[in-house]
Amino acid sequence: MKGWVGYLGQKAGETMGLTDKKDRGNVINWDSLQLVGLDADPFDTSQLNGKVVLVVNVASKCGLTPQYKPLQALYDANQGKDFVILGVPCNQFLGQEPGDSEQIASFCSLNYGVSFPLLEKQDVNGGERSVLYQTLVESEAGGGMPIKWNFEKFLVSKDGVISHRFAPKTAPDADEVISAIHAATGQ
Repeated sequence: MKGWVGYLGQKAGETMGLTDKKDRGNVINWDSLQLVGLDADPFDTSQLNGKVVLVVNVASKCGLTPQYKPLQALYDANQGKDFVILGVPCNQFLGQEPGDSEQIASFCSLNYGVSFPLLEKQDVNGGERSVLYQTLVESEAGGGMPIKWNFEKFLVSKDGVISHRFAPKTAPDADEVISAIHAATGQ
């Protein structure tokens, strides 16, 4: 199964009792999602169409929070190359994103100079999982497995195919992430 950088070395669907991969969608239609930006305004999904998108659930009080720095560097290095990072704050892992939207925006800007788009805080697991994360997790690359922790990453191709899932501890500037982005953007 292409793209699953798994836990314990398993690939999605191997000895995990998942439903048949044909039952899972593998494509995101950005225009069908009603996303809300961190500023509480509707998020213009047209800015994602035709672009490679790295979707990352983020948190400001996590041991992995310093990943904001290489995420921003990756975003800066790939501007103008049909690439976008989409940050999704989440407070489901030990309450590590307790702030409101204004506090999150301020933290990201002041500490890491974040300029990539951030959505409103969302649940990535459980009964209140957002539609975005339902789509990502249930894709072939997502393997139907719940999000393990903050800073888990999904790569979506220009045509909306969810192609890769990277574990939280996989740094945004790791070779496998950079290679996947370059392949998807045609660099």
